[in-house]
Amino acid sequence: MYDRKTWVIFALCASLLAANLYYSQKTKIAEDQIRTRDEALQKSVPAKTDVATTTTADLTAETPPPPTEEETVVLESKEVIFTLTNIGGGIKHAEFKNQFKVGSKTRTREDMVQLNHFGAGPIGGLAGPDETLENDAYTYKADESVAGKKAVFIHKLASGLIAKKTFSLVESDKPGTPYLLDFELKLENTATNSINLNQWSVFLGEASPLYQSEVGQQTGFFWHENGGINFKDGSSFKGGMFGSAKSVIKSEGEKAVDFAGVTNQFFATVVHPNDPAVTNVWSKPDQVVLTEGAKSVTSVRAGLQLPSTALNPGELKTLGYLVFIGPKDNTLLRKMDGAWGDGWGDVMQYGWFGIVSRTLNFLLNFYHRLLDQVAINWSWGLAIIFLTITVRICIWPLHAKSTHTMKRMAKLQPKMAEIKEKYADDPNQINTETMGLYRKYGINPLGGCLPMFIQIPIFFGFYRMLQYAVELRGHSFLWVHDLSQPDTFTHLSFLNNLPLNILPIVMAITSFLQIRMTPKTGDAAQQKIVMFMPFMFFFFCYNFASALALYWTTQNIFSIGQTWLMSKIPEPELKARTVSDKKSFVQRMAERQTEMQKAKAQGGSGMRDVTPETKKKPRPPRTGG
Repeated sequence: MYDRKTWVIFALCASLLAANLYYSQKTKIAEDQIRTRDEALQKSVPAKTDVATTTTADLTAETPPPPTEEETVVLESKEVIFTLTNIGGGIKHAEFKNQFKVGSKTRTREDMVQLNHFGAGPIGGLAGPDETLENDAYTYKADESVAGKKAVFIHKLASGLIAKKTFSLVESDKPGTPYLLDFELKLENTATNSINLNQWSVFLGEASPLYQSEVGQQTGFFWHENGGINFKDGSSFKGGMFGSAKSVIKSEGEKAVDFAGVTNQFFATVVHPNDPAVTNVWSKPDQVVLTEGAKSVTSVRAGLQLPSTALNPGELKTLGYLVFIGPKDNTLLRKMDGAWGDGWGDVMQYGWFGIVSRTLNFLLNFYHRLLDQVAINWSWGLAIIFLTITVRICIWPLHAKSTHTMKRMAKLQPKMAEIKEKYADDPNQINTETMGLYRKYGINPLGGCLPMFIQIPIFFGFYRMLQYAVELRGHSFLWVHDLSQPDTFTHLSFLNNLPLNILPIVMAITSFLQIRMTPKTGDAAQQKIVMFMPFMFFFFCYNFASALALYWTTQNIFSIGQTWLMSKIPEPELKARTVSDKKSFVQRMAERQTEMQKAKAQGGSGMRDVTPETKKKPRPPRTGG
């Protein structure tokens, strides 16, 4: 059974390595490198969700001639600087006062993280039937705007539709308020024919990686419907092995969309209709260059289609949206659930092990709040260490049972070697005899595997949590400058400027020591496979966030201490016990398989005929006249 356990561990490591190769794959240079974002500069049009339809208002009189030059307006909250533009009538970009670019040395506005930086148009702009932005020049209505708090734009589209957009800072004490804008869209049909609004969509903005080595698969678009989140990353447009490349992806759903948006690793733009409607979400990719001379990376832009509503001549429609432009902070988004509608927490995209990630994130923030009082500069790093120790203490009983089982299995190795030698040509008999041996000495072979399986959801939950922990951005620990980035100490010029990351090296060394201290089971080949695992994880984690390497290193050191402590406990005795003649299920299955193989070797099918015999019913006597 140890054979199976070893191969399970090896398969797990291989799958993790494959996942790393997939997720750390950098976007290759595009065929058209920066593919005309001028197309992005074609026209845009905004949209909002149903509030009212009426013919009492007339926007025609409010529509002055459009300006010939760009005009920008700033709305500023305590966390975000929203810059709005009349070109397309929307949010040109948003800058975060307390979030700065990777590697920034200053805390000036130029170093602030900026969303929609490569946007083809403004957030809240309108896109036409072919998902092309209609970046017309809107008129800024200063008489209806409020400096720093409210901006109003109006424009008459070529279709005869008049669009009036109002963006306002949200004034509330609810969670997330500093990252929110109210967006009201009024549409009036001045044409002589009826116009269906679903030929336009609201532009959700653009998302691109924040730094060159950010994993490309973390950038994409999403929509929330029917209580669940749907996410497509930039690689979805490539088609892959079983599909062709796509220039546009559409949700094409038949359910009400609660909200939609675009995201990168740490930040998201969300457009939340006040009244969700059955509609579609579309997205397109682009290639952008983050820094001069660097390879291009994939950015993603998206739009939310307006609800299907026929607007008759002279009729007015008002749509309302809540726009969130902010960090993917699990604590913040969970608090926004209920306060601003449901589903905000799903923006974190924790995946299958979301409940584990949310629990670990809660504990991480809890420890940070405690430690921030005594170690303000190292509080996040110490919080990761305390969280790791907490998890290891919780699974201590399982680890102890596993070690006890492995020690007893190690003592069975000579007897198992005899069985393999005796039945060298009969694998099924080897399995049967091995299981009988385990049964005789009261060993449950799964006892050594259980802690490993328990740690799988914990590892992936920890990995996803740390991967999206925006709280760690810019925070240092020991020599680590930023826990959300690799802990690059220096670059090795003699190795093509290879970054020297210390924590992954320490992690690999401690992993090796831990395995050396673990009781040896299996043959020499299996032991070599196990010893190779630290090197696999070393390459797996080398360029990941230092927070992940810190977690794993702490776990290894704790396990080394735990193994040392358990080595002081007297060795378990290996005593045979009285076993009933009744065979176990595994033994019966092994014997049955042996019988089938023997029958097949003798020319039979190997299958027992279980078809029930049916007797022919006698025919009733004929009667008649």
